[in-house]
Amino acid sequence: MNALMTLAINWEPQLRGYTVVLISIVVLIGGTYLIVGTNLGARLGFLVILGGLFGWMAAMGTIWWTYGIGLKGREPSWKEAAPATIIRDGELLQTVGILDQPLKLADSPKQNAETVASALVSEGWRKLDESDPQRGQAVAASDEILINQAEEFAAGEFVSVAVFDRGGDRWPKINDSLDFVAFFHEPRYALVEVAPVVPQRVEPGRAPARPKIDETQERRYVHMVRDLGNKRQPAMFITIGSLIIFVILCWLLHRRDLILRENLARARELEKV
Repeated sequence: MNALMTLAINWEPQLRGYTVVLISIVVLIGGTYLIVGTNLGARLGFLVILGGLFGWMAAMGTIWWTYGIGLKGREPSWKEAAPATIIRDGELLQTVGILDQPLKLADSPKQNAETVASALVSEGWRKLDESDPQRGQAVAASDEILINQAEEFAAGEFVSVAVFDRGGDRWPKINDSLDFVAFFHEPRYALVEVAPVVPQRVEPGRAPARPKIDETQERRYVHMVRDLGNKRQPAMFITIGSLIIFVILCWLLHRRDLILRENLARARELEKV
C-alpha cells in the first residue's frame, strides 16, 4: 500500500503538490500552535496563531500585488477584435471601422499596401519599428490567429510586413513619469499587415531561401485588441481578505484583553471587601 502511494505521488505532480502543502501546514502551523498553545492556552493560542498567519499572508500578498509575482492571474495578451479580425482587402478597413475615410485602391497590391499604410498613419495609427518588442508580441499573436485559429495560411506561407498600433492611453496621470495612479485605460488596438509569399522549392541539405513577397496578391490585415488580463487580481484578493481577517482577529484579542482586565480588577475589589 505504501509503495502504491509513493508511486502515485511521484507520478502525479498535482497529488504531490497537495501532499507537500498538507505536510507543510501540519508541521509549520501545527507545530507552532503546539508550542504557543502550551504557554497561552488552547483558545488564546489559536487566536494568536491565526493572527500571525493572516498577518503574514497580508504582508506577502502586498509584495505579490506590488511586484506582480507569486500567485498570478492571466497575463496581458492580444485577442481577436470585433467586428472582424482578418481583413483580406484594404478597401474593407473603412467598412469594419478601422479607417474613417474610404480608400480608392489601384490594381497593384504593392501600391495598395502603401496607400493603406499612409491612411493609417494619417488617422493616428503608429507604425512600430522592427526593434520594438511590442511589435514582436503582436506578430506572434497574429501568427497564432492565422495559422492555428483561422487556418488562413500554413507556416512559411506568409510574412508580417508591418505592425500598426493605436490607443492604450492611461489616466489620471500626474506627469509622464508618475503614472502609478493611472488605473483607467483606453482600448488598445494593433493591426498587423501580412503578405503572402511566393512558394519556394526546398532542397535537402541547403538553407531555405529568403521569403519573397507575392506582389500579385493583396495584403491581409489582422485586427487585434489588447486584453490587459488580471495578473495582480489573485494577489489583491489575498491581501484584502487576509487583512480583513487579521484586523478582526486583532480586535478579538484586544476585546479579550479588555475583558480580562475588567475581571482582574473586579477580583481585586472583591478581595479588598
